[in-house]
Amino acid sequence: MYKKAYGIIETLAPLHVGAAAGEESGNLNLIFRDQFTQTGIIAGSSIRGRFRSDMRSKRIEWLESCLSNVSNDFKDLYLAKDDTSYLNWLEEEVKKLGQSLECPKNLDEHNWYGHHAVEGRPDGGTTEAIVKFEYASLVWLPVFCPGQPVVWISCPRLLKRYKLITGCDAPIPKPYTAAKTLRGRQISDRGTAKQILFFNLGFMEIEQQIEAEAMQKWIPQGVDLAVESFVVVGDNDIAMLHDMALYRQSRIKMMDDMKKVDGGAFFNVEALPEGSVLIFPIALKQSGWKPFGDDASQDMYFGGLESVGFGRCHVTLAGDYQ
Repeated sequence: MYKKAYGIIETLAPLHVGAAAGEESGNLNLIFRDQFTQTGIIAGSSIRGRFRSDMRSKRIEWLESCLSNVSNDFKDLYLAKDDTSYLNWLEEEVKKLGQSLECPKNLDEHNWYGHHAVEGRPDGGTTEAIVKFEYASLVWLPVFCPGQPVVWISCPRLLKRYKLITGCDAPIPKPYTAAKTLRGRQISDRGTAKQILFFNLGFMEIEQQIEAEAMQKWIPQGVDLAVESFVVVGDNDIAMLHDMALYRQSRIKMMDDMKKVDGGAFFNVEALPEGSVLIFPIALKQSGWKPFGDDASQDMYFGGLESVGFGRCHVTLAGDYQ
């Protein structure tokens, strides 16, 4: 029986998880998309890789503490041995001291996320992970409305997955629903007042309005969003609105001695915009997993293009994981 938990990701900068920049000139690096809604996702392997990398850093700190008991300038010895990784060098040095490499389990990435293949061991020496991650799907996505406040959109299919993961007991709002406090434009139709939202490619009429308290239940834990900005659209329209909301940018590398693109160093990239909210399920074979120590949330980096300011996110864990 698995213990169930989940994570909430709020992007603090554009987030690109998908195709990497290749050698082709003028290529478009797309993000990964859900096959049914065509909205952006973060692959479970990308989430696992981020958590594994962060825990590996903690194991390196533990190895350094083992050596610091003997010498304070041990890092200078590594400079002459740059043909091996710093982690492998630390492990060899700790072995020379006759100490065990078995660090506390809460700092061992192999224990929680599975051991990687090792040459010479039967079946590669791989082990099954204790913590299992699924992909992260969107819950809310910010969309720019000219002359109006930015709204956060979702659709019944995305909210259904959110409901299954969190156990939310609220009924899923119908398409084109917003809270009564939505700040849209008022229009008059046959004596009734209706709300209209204008986007870059057209307008949308709000067909249902519900109490703000009912919409409040769809704000994920650890996310600071206002219900008057939420709009639930149809499953058939979410893909078009999603593509309208994506962050897109052309990237180039200039030559060192003149203002000219360096060969084929030119590509276009798309990313989920800042303020996007995603959710991913977590299954654990045992409790005690504390990737953030005693805290439930922490800033993490996902995807690529960290060098251009992409990838910073705030992650909040919830459920039965500790």
